[in-house]
Amino acid sequence: MKATHEHEWEAAPGLPSALPAGERVVWQGAPDWRCLAVHAFHVRKITLYFALMLAVQAINLSAPESAAGWKPLAVAASLYAVALALLLGTAWFSARSTLYTLTNKRVVMRIGIVLTLTFNLPYKRIAGASLKGYAKGMGDIALALHPEDRIGWAHLWPHQRAWHVSRPQPTLRCVPNGQQVGEQLLALWSEARAGESLHTQGVKTSAPARSHPTPPQHGMLA
Repeated sequence: MKATHEHEWEAAPGLPSALPAGERVVWQGAPDWRCLAVHAFHVRKITLYFALMLAVQAINLSAPESAAGWKPLAVAASLYAVALALLLGTAWFSARSTLYTLTNKRVVMRIGIVLTLTFNLPYKRIAGASLKGYAKGMGDIALALHPEDRIGWAHLWPHQRAWHVSRPQPTLRCVPNGQQVGEQLLALWSEARAGESLHTQGVKTSAPARSHPTPPQHGMLA
């Protein structure tokens, strides 16, 4: 994968600096923009809302006492179309500018459309994880950090777990083959923190040294 022009300053795609000795890239991926548009930017829900508003307006304009004609409906439909196009464009740009990386030491998130930010999340600072699956194998992998480690919600958006505002969870959004990536993350976490335990969705599971990690079950990474 070649670095795009706007990220040519990177030492390697998705990495702000060269990896130290002993660290290697295991997986890299980016969000699927269509999935991101639906689940992060809620394009489907907004489309349904606009359609309902147009239907209500059409009913009002079709009333015998209405003298406004159909021009207001055409204007509203045009504005709604522009709004949806902007949302779809933002989702596309967001997916295009994002690159998630798993190394054998950390998770790296390069995000941002105008202002590029890179977050390094060592496995030793990840307390838990959860997987939310979507259609066609897409999935969100949310990472719970230790209480003393915090990243601003606005800095992460839209790469954060929904409804976790006070304690934002960095999230790999809409990654293809989410289940396989989750299993890979668990294996890397277990290798980096052998003998410790990973909390996922309120369930504590052990990750003993040199043991094969338990495959994710019921939307969990462990």
